[in-house]
Amino acid sequence: MSLDIFWFLPTSGDTRYLGHSASGRPATNAYMRQIAVAAENLGYDGLLIPTGSSCLDPWVTAASLVPVTHKIKLLVALRTSLGNPTASARQAATLDQASEGRLLLNVVPGGDATELAADGVFLKHDERYSAADEFLTVWKQLLGGETVDFEGKHLNVKGAQNFFAPVQKPYPPLYFGGSSPAAHELAAKHVDGYLTWGEPPAAVAEKIADVRARAAKYGRSVTFGVRLHVIVRETNEQAWAAADELISYLDDDTIAAAQQNYAKMDSVGQQRMAALHGGDRNKLEVAPNLWAGVGLVRGGAGTALVGDAQTVAARLQEYADLGVDHFVLSGYPHLEEAYRFAELVFPLLPGKQKVTVDGSFTGGAFDVRAGKKA
Repeated sequence: MSLDIFWFLPTSGDTRYLGHSASGRPATNAYMRQIAVAAENLGYDGLLIPTGSSCLDPWVTAASLVPVTHKIKLLVALRTSLGNPTASARQAATLDQASEGRLLLNVVPGGDATELAADGVFLKHDERYSAADEFLTVWKQLLGGETVDFEGKHLNVKGAQNFFAPVQKPYPPLYFGGSSPAAHELAAKHVDGYLTWGEPPAAVAEKIADVRARAAKYGRSVTFGVRLHVIVRETNEQAWAAADELISYLDDDTIAAAQQNYAKMDSVGQQRMAALHGGDRNKLEVAPNLWAGVGLVRGGAGTALVGDAQTVAARLQEYADLGVDHFVLSGYPHLEEAYRFAELVFPLLPGKQKVTVDGSFTGGAFDVRAGKKA
């Protein structure tokens, strides 16, 4: 079975070394377009465009990519705690039309109370999911062509309509990630694809089983995905050396400050990421070839698969064997690593092909370092 392989757009900036500002790349729109075009030419199936106070606006960014891409899906953050479902439905239909049916939505109720407060949102953890439930109920009805009257705890609309139908029926597919019981219930009730951050396979299996069972109670089925970083090289030794190099500029004070900041969040997923390593840089391989070093100073997805191409492909297959269909991957820096992963790992994945530097599919791998066919 073919796997969906997405790449990540670093809309808060990019780097070669975590915690080292001198190696940083600003999140310019030109750089985002460069990564997007490369990812499409290399054969990635989609791009995750994230959200957050430090990120470029995901909707404006996605709109800027429509004229320079033609096939790749755009997985755009849908912030249910901000705005209202009527305006968001119109926005989604418009972008789905502009992209000719390439829009996917990543539902984000929010996991950082401090960031939400800066946006004027003061809902507690479970209240955010209750509000998201109401938001998605209205949003889906609107994109399905209904006129909606709704009165809930968080939302009230009367005579709401969406006059611009999306290309995808009844609406662009919804993706979502969350680790709490409230999050799993929202996934079971509303979304098409559930995404988890890269925890060890046994933990991922537990999440899949829980969401699948909850969805069955609604008479629904859900697909599953994993969000991971990747550090792949020609040998395992080179890959682990690259992992060490990525965090070589981090000192203990920087790590401690980052972990203290994440500890203030009420995100269960963030708590699970932090528990994998406990802030200890000497305990970072939390499962075979699953390395938690990124999470020392990065919020959200904090684990990477590390190894040679065969090893990384085998680890991806372990998740696939659990029922995972989608992988959302990233690597530092994102432009070069998009090429490296496609060159080394795509030939080993079902449904993927070897690529040349211009993105055309061939029977021979292209060596992006040497600039010639391998």
